[in-house]
Amino acid sequence: MTPAQRLKGLDTFVAVAQAGSFTAAAARLNLTNSAVGKAIARLEGRLNRQLFDRTTRRLEMTDAGEAFYKVCVRVLEELEAAERQLSAEQLIPSGRLRVGLPATFGRMRALPALLAFAEKHRQVVPHVSFTDRFVDLAEDGLDVAVRIGGADTWPATVGHQLLGHEELIFCASPGYLLAHGEPASLAELFHHEAVLYGRADGGTSPWLIKEGQAPLVRQQVEGRIVLGQAEAQVAAVEAGLGVAQLATWLVERQIRDGKLTRILPQLATQGLPLHVVWQRGRQHLPKVQALVSHFEASLDIRPGSCGASG
Repeated sequence: MTPAQRLKGLDTFVAVAQAGSFTAAAARLNLTNSAVGKAIARLEGRLNRQLFDRTTRRLEMTDAGEAFYKVCVRVLEELEAAERQLSAEQLIPSGRLRVGLPATFGRMRALPALLAFAEKHRQVVPHVSFTDRFVDLAEDGLDVAVRIGGADTWPATVGHQLLGHEELIFCASPGYLLAHGEPASLAELFHHEAVLYGRADGGTSPWLIKEGQAPLVRQQVEGRIVLGQAEAQVAAVEAGLGVAQLATWLVERQIRDGKLTRILPQLATQGLPLHVVWQRGRQHLPKVQALVSHFEASLDIRPGSCGASG
């Protein structure tokens, strides 16, 4: 006998026991007297015990019926409590939530937002990974990820929301500018030492040049030093090794503190897009919905101010 079969007739039996008659129980359950009587007879047959004494004018439970009634009430109450709990959990974000973040942006900007989320939603247990490599949400088992850059199109299995674009600016340390002079034009900029971001294949990221209404130009330049990590690139610029084109979210604090100086502000240009992405198959989970909404509200890739030139 299956567990579901064992539950059959229990609610009817409890209703009869509490109502004191088949007729009253039938009215409570919106059934006929015959249906109630047959349900009790099947239950007694299955248990091989008589649950009610039908010889008197009022139904009376037998000793077996009294003992069985106490068990049934407890079981049905526990089932009702479990259903209420599950219904509430469907509305409250809870459980393990696997999140993928970019290495540098994730640590500097996305992690503080995620920690605020974890403080607010204490029943969610974030499992957070940091990497700049391309991640496949399904293959890597991620619920939600934050990405800078990536494809212009997304597969149907991935939900995505654009949160903005990087703002790229040129900057250098005050010491470097004191020693080499501050460039006053694009032509002068190309005569300065360059601190570049490098890839594992040996290539370097070009400078993105946008002057006025002219088309965007991807300009390859020779580097004074090439680094494969964004924070190391910032450290090299702070140390006075040259000029770099960097995202404002990366150097906001250094510019505010005077460790770096923004140069040629008219050359500020749009960089890579920032997306929050999630598996569409999990998008209805409250924990996924809550984190996506939180990132949409709290992640801003462009700081309010990066200071003035000079």
